[in-house]
Amino acid sequence: MNLYLIGYRGAGKSVVARLVAAKLGWPLVRVDEQIQKMAGKSIAEIFEHDGEESFRDLESKQIAAYGKLQQHVIDLGGGAVVRPENRTILSDSGQIVWLRASAEVLWDRMNRDQQSQTTRPNLTSQGGLAEVESVLAARQPIYAELSDFSLDTDTLQPEQVAEQIVQWLRNVDNKNDLGSP
Repeated sequence: MNLYLIGYRGAGKSVVARLVAAKLGWPLVRVDEQIQKMAGKSIAEIFEHDGEESFRDLESKQIAAYGKLQQHVIDLGGGAVVRPENRTILSDSGQIVWLRASAEVLWDRMNRDQQSQTTRPNLTSQGGLAEVESVLAARQPIYAELSDFSLDTDTLQPEQVAEQIVQWLRNVDNKNDLGSP
C-alpha cells in the first residue's frame, strides 16, 4: 500500500509529503519532479513545446510505475487525477489523502512561490485567481470522490497536516503492515 497526496497546486502536497514520509520512514516520490527529470525540461516547457496531452501521458506512465510500489509516499501533481486510468491505479494501490484549500489561499501561496511561477504553466487562458477558481471547481468532485481522507490546509501548518495524516493512516483498518514509523 502506498499513500498518495492529491490536491490543487499550492495545497501543500510537497511539504506535507516530505514530512509524512519522514514520520513513516517511507521513501518519498514526487511525480512532477520525476517527469521533469525524464523529459529534461520543466513542466511549463513540456506544456509549451509538447502540449498538455504529452505531459499527461508522461504523468500516467509515472503513476503506473509507482502504483506497483509498496509503502511509498507519493506526491502527485494537481491534475494527476483527471484521467480515469490514473484514478483506478491510485485507488487500487493505496490510500489517498486530499489536501484542500480555498481558491484564494491557493492563489496567494502560488504567488509567494517564485519557483512555481517559473516552472508551472497556466492551465487556461484566464490565468490568475479566475483560473484557480474554475479549474478547482472542475477538479473538486474528482478529488472528493477519490479521496479516502481529506484535510483543509487553509489554516493548518504543514507539520499539523502531516501529523493528522499519520494518525489517520495508523488507524486505517487494513491488512497491510505500515511498518514502524
